[in-house]
Amino acid sequence: MDKNHLRDLLTCVKSGRLGIDSALETLQHLPYEDTGFAKIDHHRKIRVGHSEVIYCQGKTPSQVSEIFLRMSKGCDSILGTRADPEIFEATKKVLPETVFHEVPRILEYAKGKKKKKVGKVVVATGGTSDIPVAEEAAIILEAFGSKVERLYDVGVAGIHRLFSNVKVFKKANAIVAVAGMEGALPSVIAGIVNIPVIAVPTSIGYGSAFGGITALLSMLNSCASGVSVVNIDNGFGAACQADMINKLAVGRS
Repeated sequence: MDKNHLRDLLTCVKSGRLGIDSALETLQHLPYEDTGFAKIDHHRKIRVGHSEVIYCQGKTPSQVSEIFLRMSKGCDSILGTRADPEIFEATKKVLPETVFHEVPRILEYAKGKKKKKVGKVVVATGGTSDIPVAEEAAIILEAFGSKVERLYDVGVAGIHRLFSNVKVFKKANAIVAVAGMEGALPSVIAGIVNIPVIAVPTSIGYGSAFGGITALLSMLNSCASGVSVVNIDNGFGAACQADMINKLAVGRS
């Protein structure tokens, strides 16, 4: 939306010709910014509660840095997933406040006060090798404003580690369970709590794990109720779902 369109919209609201609700609905469906190589959705936060998150893999460093720079003119917080050090360096040159979370490969730009964290989401992993995917979920959740508690390496091979943390699980509004191998962790957790469990299969495992296919199919075939499943290694998708559940539970958007 350019300045003239925004000025006209504000004039209509002030004069009473357009109500606040109608104006917001108009803003929700306004055009994007066309850069030639990307079409940036500046109004996504109005529609879904958070700004567009950039998937960096497959984009050049200059493309990502340009998107971040353009978004920074209207956003206090910008996230990029599946980034690398080269993309980080390019983005940091144009936005020095940008930080790189190396383990989950996330770029984060934030200015002003950080969001107050609300509610609680537990992010659990079957093993230590699942941590990069779990951290993608955890960092995204925290950036969106959800309070996170991490429980890593509590897989079913040493199930006492899981059972000793039952009280932690029961205090959460949502649980993100990240596991590779046979993918049993979400089913076990869902069998002992009455809280939504979001299962994240990872590509961790030996040959017959088939890059996460085995864990994915196990989770889809869970006999425990209350389990939903996202794609392989999709910590971001799990974080979005868990954040919405958590915000609904605490009565905030």
